[in-house]
Amino acid sequence: MKLLLILVLAGLGNLLIAKDTVMKTELATLGGGCFWCVEAAFETLDGVKAVTSGYAGGKIENPGYKAVCSGTTGHAEVVQIEFDPAKVTYAQILDFFWKIHDPTTLNRQGADSGTQYRSTIMYHNEEQKKVAEISRAAEGKTLSTPVVTEIVPLPKFYLAEDYHQDYYRNNPNQGYCQMVIKPKLAKLKK
Repeated sequence: MKLLLILVLAGLGNLLIAKDTVMKTELATLGGGCFWCVEAAFETLDGVKAVTSGYAGGKIENPGYKAVCSGTTGHAEVVQIEFDPAKVTYAQILDFFWKIHDPTTLNRQGADSGTQYRSTIMYHNEEQKKVAEISRAAEGKTLSTPVVTEIVPLPKFYLAEDYHQDYYRNNPNQGYCQMVIKPKLAKLKK
């Protein structure tokens, strides 16, 4: 009976510790071309808890995919990354961002072109802005072509339609996933 009581008390102690331990996460909002690619890449990064595809930076409320793709709304395809700063810092998120897209092409990533595919860092606070500016300057020193990535405050994030969420995971055999995303992920693993 004493052993059972000790085990129960030990278990309750663990529950109390777990209850008092609240994981704090932060958000980063980035655009680097098609959100399907950016989302799939960030889902592989340790410390990332969730990646959500959406739209931001435009002039209309509640934009949809067709409107954004028309290039007339001013929105960019972006992802909002929820991450654990104890495992991965915002600076490391940005270091990874530079690796997964070409920050030197204006309004284009591969075959995807238009302002909706622009390279953008949409900061959530002044600290993120400072880190982003330092990171962009450092990245610029490593490239022979100027970095065109904009750094702007996040105006409002609009969730993309359900079928865009976890697109690569849910559609691994789709043509775009096979021809664009899968090779990009394989390159990242190296």
